Amino acid sequence: MTTAQLTSPYQHYVYAYPHKTAYRRLPDRPALRSLWAAEDKSALSLYLHIPFCEVRCGFCNLFTRIGAPEGLTGAYLDALERQADAVREALGNTDPVRFATAAFGGGTPTFLTAAELERLCDIAEHRMGADLRAIPLSVEASPATATADRLAVLAERGTTRLSLGIQSFVDSEARAAVRPQRRANVEAALARIRDTRIPVLNIDLIYGIDGQTEQTWLRSLDSALAWKPEELYLYPLYVRPLTGLDRHRAEPGPDPAWDAQRLHLYRAGRDHLLARGYTQQSMRMFRRADAPQQGADDYACQTDGMIGLGCGARSYTAGMHYSFDYAVGMHEIRGIIDDYVATSDFGRAEVGYRMDAHEARRRHLLQSLLQAEGLPVDDYRARFENSPFDDFGAELHRLVDRGWLADTHARYLRLTPEGLAHSDAIGPELFSPAVRSAMAAYERR
Repeated sequence: MTTAQLTSPYQHYVYAYPHKTAYRRLPDRPALRSLWAAEDKSALSLYLHIPFCEVRCGFCNLFTRIGAPEGLTGAYLDALERQADAVREALGNTDPVRFATAAFGGGTPTFLTAAELERLCDIAEHRMGADLRAIPLSVEASPATATADRLAVLAERGTTRLSLGIQSFVDSEARAAVRPQRRANVEAALARIRDTRIPVLNIDLIYGIDGQTEQTWLRSLDSALAWKPEELYLYPLYVRPLTGLDRHRAEPGPDPAWDAQRLHLYRAGRDHLLARGYTQQSMRMFRRADAPQQGADDYACQTDGMIGLGCGARSYTAGMHYSFDYAVGMHEIRGIIDDYVATSDFGRAEVGYRMDAHEARRRHLLQSLLQAEGLPVDDYRARFENSPFDDFGAELHRLVDRGWLADTHARYLRLTPEGLAHSDAIGPELFSPAVRSAMAAYERR
């Protein structure tokens, strides 16, 4: 990394570790049954990935394609059924299998028709055994696809949280982010969602858009707050390689002025929400103080036991994180989806990253420290025997020296408010040398 990159607050959004660009083809293609044989299956998380969107926003580098030819969504659901059957068989019948959480993501799951969403829920329930009405179920949607018939299906099948990607209530800013939408349509979608009485509404907003000011940013926030969302996610804009905005970028590389603008808007948005009864859960996530909790009591993001279905989903066991091939470019994504739809044998892991004891410690540290609650030191010691400072003393002391990590003698290791603001720099700094090397060697496509 260059000096400018090291000092930039915006390097990488760490929502999972290791990053998927560190995954590689697994020459031995291990059987899923062997990967899951020794795993605790009493509090699993289920994720179903739908890789279709009606449009692709200019900032998006997610694994998704625009539209679907006739018959492709049906064929994709056929493949999801085959994969679910293979995974459920691999979990075996000797240990009790129970799901603690479920989520449909993408892409845009509500790209599917109402009938196809029914089928998606059936896959989760009848093929995998997840009781969607008894556990938290989160679903991602867009304003254009949040139609009354789709929402009715989701509400009836037990959805407890619906996340709507709006990004900006200012039409000119939405256009600047290459997200074609009109505010009137956004407001109509929000009204339909509230009519369903799904318990938790999350609204995604983005700061750092070209032409955005503090005034327009706060205006967007107030427009969102008018709907009293239980959650808000505030995302800094990134311009990633091979995305729509990247193709129009004049000068790739660090931009200190843009960094300063995004930091300013982040602080303004954070303070605006804190003053209006929201609590900060992480750099991005804010929850209304009276909002119902969505997490299961016996599930934590630091643990393993994630089952992902779909060609863009990840699965986690203690010793392996695995998925399918990954790409950002449209042509490559279409090819991967076509390969997935044509697959008949889903009983083996194809692409992944083998986790050792050191990476497991590092993942636990990252997943905990980037939450506002922080890392419970006793929990870490109980799981790994050492203290976090025994394992990561040099890295943690650097954060303390910068004023990003609070009192190191407390029961919790917590980032300071300024540390939370720099989460996207702290996360990558805590990557292992092996993960950094694998990510650097990844060939973008």
